[in-house]
Amino acid sequence: MRNTLFFLMLSFGLGAIAQGDKSSCPGNLSIFAEFAKVKNYDSAYQPWKEVLTTCPELNVATFKYGERILAHKIKNASDDKTAYVQELMALYDDWITYFPTTKSGKSETGKILSSKAQAMIDYKSGSTLEAYEIFNQAFVQDAASFTSPKSLYTFFNTTFNLYKEGSLSTEELFNKYEEISEKFELEQTNLARKLDVVLNKEDAGEPVTSREQRNKRVYETNVLAFSTYANNLDAIISKESSCENLIPLYRKNFEANKTNSVWLNRAASRMDAKECSDDPLFVELVEALHGINPSANSAYYLGLLKDKAGDSQGALAYYEESLTLEQDQYRKAAILYKIAVKFKTKGLKSKARSYAKRALANQPSMGKAYMLIANLYAASANDCGNTQFEKRAVYWLAAKTARRAANVDSGVKKTALKMAASYEGRAPSKTDIFTEGNAGQTIRFSCWINDSVTVPQL
Repeated sequence: MRNTLFFLMLSFGLGAIAQGDKSSCPGNLSIFAEFAKVKNYDSAYQPWKEVLTTCPELNVATFKYGERILAHKIKNASDDKTAYVQELMALYDDWITYFPTTKSGKSETGKILSSKAQAMIDYKSGSTLEAYEIFNQAFVQDAASFTSPKSLYTFFNTTFNLYKEGSLSTEELFNKYEEISEKFELEQTNLARKLDVVLNKEDAGEPVTSREQRNKRVYETNVLAFSTYANNLDAIISKESSCENLIPLYRKNFEANKTNSVWLNRAASRMDAKECSDDPLFVELVEALHGINPSANSAYYLGLLKDKAGDSQGALAYYEESLTLEQDQYRKAAILYKIAVKFKTKGLKSKARSYAKRALANQPSMGKAYMLIANLYAASANDCGNTQFEKRAVYWLAAKTARRAANVDSGVKKTALKMAASYEGRAPSKTDIFTEGNAGQTIRFSCWINDSVTVPQL
C-alpha cells in the first residue's frame, strides 16, 4: 500500500512537471525529499528543479537538499560541470532571497554566503578576489552564522593568497588574521561550554542521556575540526608573523592606535605569542593598554614584564589581578593555562600544576592542561621515588594524565595518546613487575607530586 501510494505521488508529481503548475509543488517536494533522504540525488534532481523554478518560496528544504543534489551532480558529471556549478551559485543567491533567516528569525546570511564562497574555491568558479569579497561580506554582515571551520580557514587562505599577489597589504593580512583567529577562539569556547556540561555530569557520576551522548560525539568531531583548521591557520601566518615583521609594523602604527584598546590588545597578544616581548615596543603597548582600559589581558602582560625583570612576586600579583578582573570562566581558563606555561618554563613544577588544575576547574575539556601536567610528571621521574622502579613508576602517572587529555579533548587526542604511549614505554615492564613482586601495590610519591599509582596486575 505504501509503495503504491509513493508511486502514485511520483506519477502525479512528474506529470505535473510538464504543466509548471504551482499546485504540483507540494507533491514534487515530497518526491525529491524522499529521494534525497536516501541519497538518490539523480532521481531527486528533476522534481527538485521543478519546485525551485516554480515555487522557491515553498520550503527551505528546496535549498538545503538542493545544495547536496548539485554537489552530487558536479562530482559525478561526465563532461562539463559548468552548468551545475552555475546552478549552485544561483541557488545560494535565491536561498538568501527566500530564506535568509531560520524559523526563529535567526540570520543565516553568513552561513549561506560563506558556503557560496567556499563552493567558488572548491569548484574554481570566479576569481580569488571575488571569493574573498563574498567571504568578507559574510563575515562583516553575519559572523554569528559563519561557523564552518573549513570555510573560516579558506577565508584566511584566500586572504593570504591575495596578500602574496600584492592585492592586500601586510597590515590588512594581520588584521584579518586577528579577526578570524578570534572567531576560531569564540567557536572553540562555545563548543567547550557545551562539552563541559556532559563531562561534568560524567565526572559527577550522574546519568548521561542517549541524546547527550550523541551530542558529545558531535561536539568532539567539531572540536577536532576546529583544532585542525586553527593549526593550519597558524601555520600559514607563522613565517609572516616573525618579530622582524611584527615590530616595524606595530611601531609604524602605534601612534595612530595608542588609544585603540582592540588594536593594542591584538598587538600585545601577537608579540607575546611570537616571543617578541623583549622589545621595548611591548612595554609601550602594555602600558598604553593598561592606561586606557585596565583589563585581565593588560594585567597579565604587566605580569610578564615583571617576570622578565626578575620580580617574581610582582609578576604573581599582576597574574592574580588578571584573574580577578576576568569574569568569564573560559577566558579565565586560558589565562590560567598561560600562567601555568610560564611557571613550567621557569621550572616551578608545583606552581605550574596548580595553575593548570585551576584552568581545568574552569574548563574541564582543556586537554592541553592535562598534557602540561603529564609533562611535568614525566620530567620528575628521576626526582621522585626511592628506588629505580619507583622513579620509573612516575611514568605511569604521566601516562594516565595524558590519556585523560585524550579522553576530554578530541583536538589533542592523537598527540596525547602518542605521549601516553611514550610514557608507558618508559615505565617498568612486566618483567620488572614480576621481579619486584609488587603487582597491585600502591606506590606513593612524597616529592612535589604528592600522588600515587597502582602497579599494574600481571
